[in-house]
Amino acid sequence: MPAVLLLIIGASAAFPSSARAALLPSLDQGATPSPAPTQAQTIDATSDSGSDERIARRIEGIFAAVPNLNRVTVSVQQGVVSLGGKVTAVEDIGRAEQIASRILGVVTVENGIKRDVSVGQSVQSLGVFSQKFSDFVKMLPLVAAALVVALVISLIGYVLASLTWIWRRLAPSNFLTELIASAIRFVFVTGGLVIGLQMLGAGALLGAVLGGAGIVGIALGFAMRDTIENYVSSVMLSVRQPFRANDWVVIDQYEGRVIRLTSRATILMTLDGNHLRIPNGMVFKAVILNYTRNPQRRFDFELGIDADSDPTAARQLGVDALTKLDFVLTDPPPAARLENVGDSNIVLRFLGWIDQEKTDWYKARSQAIPTVKAALESAGFALPEPIYRLRFDQQAPLNLLDVTGKAVPEIEPAPAATDLPPVTAEHVAPDDEISEMIAKERRAGREAEKDLLDSRRPVE
Repeated sequence: MPAVLLLIIGASAAFPSSARAALLPSLDQGATPSPAPTQAQTIDATSDSGSDERIARRIEGIFAAVPNLNRVTVSVQQGVVSLGGKVTAVEDIGRAEQIASRILGVVTVENGIKRDVSVGQSVQSLGVFSQKFSDFVKMLPLVAAALVVALVISLIGYVLASLTWIWRRLAPSNFLTELIASAIRFVFVTGGLVIGLQMLGAGALLGAVLGGAGIVGIALGFAMRDTIENYVSSVMLSVRQPFRANDWVVIDQYEGRVIRLTSRATILMTLDGNHLRIPNGMVFKAVILNYTRNPQRRFDFELGIDADSDPTAARQLGVDALTKLDFVLTDPPPAARLENVGDSNIVLRFLGWIDQEKTDWYKARSQAIPTVKAALESAGFALPEPIYRLRFDQQAPLNLLDVTGKAVPEIEPAPAATDLPPVTAEHVAPDDEISEMIAKERRAGREAEKDLLDSRRPVE
């Protein structure tokens, strides 16, 4: 027996590979297909008789089992496979070439397959389309059920968002209440769409859509970062409430009275009656000076007296003059300070307090300055201008000539303050023009309903 086995093994080894494939076709059919020939593989210099027929029968058998390739023709010569015929879809052309190249013994594949564009094939394509349409019609009940589920979930979200009295208790401002309601609607509508698509088996489509939406959202976030910053600042300002309507404020270098706070900007009316829009991103980071928060406000001004005068007596005289003014408060009382001692004068600073609800700051200051000045001058205090000492050569006479060469006459001194007619007292009550324009703007403005300033909330 061992001798017989050795004889069989030696005889099988002596047969060429093509002969063994012919004698043992079942082994080739059940084996794993060999990879397609590459440039690194070598081609046998000899060809076995009958190998081309076997390759052609094998490929034809495979194509016959594939519905879309059953009309492909195959011819093999010297291991070169030539494919012909027509197929329905373009992708079937490459598929047939890939299958043929995987057969053992194939040297190369010449693909001559063409797509069938005949009327009969079009009718067949219409049949496929009608089949798909029929399948869609069968899915309509499921589509309707998914749509109903999505609508019901969205309706629940809208009902919950409409319960504003609950969200007003939770949110510190009306603006945040609207944000909470919008977030609830968005979450429920998105959840309804997700559940509906899951019922239809379109989860992969939903993932692709959400992934694309995420990328688009990131791009829009970078492009609209200033807008987003203003929106977030609006939320913070609506919570903090740094000012009220009609407050006189200074935001950085911008001064005016507040009209309203919107979701994008703070609207001011300047003291000239002009509208000024400041982005909320700038307002949130700015230094805000509010003149209206404290009704008591101090004004100050400087006056200079002669360097030889008594500054203490001048200060007391100025304070007494301020005390006699009706609009100057006695608590806190007016005061005077020695600000600076110059070459030719002593600079005094006088200060007084007013009630802004009854007195206009600019009018009070404009009336206090001439009052103190007149009191000092009537008491003999001189208010000198800057004095410069000039030295000239004694041998050269000093003559003042004009541009024509004529002597300039001496300048007559200005009349004393006591020679002027008495000045009538002006009213110092605040002007209401700006306040009335702001009230009208808040009542009739297009953005009146979008105001984020809430008088019920405490001011920061």
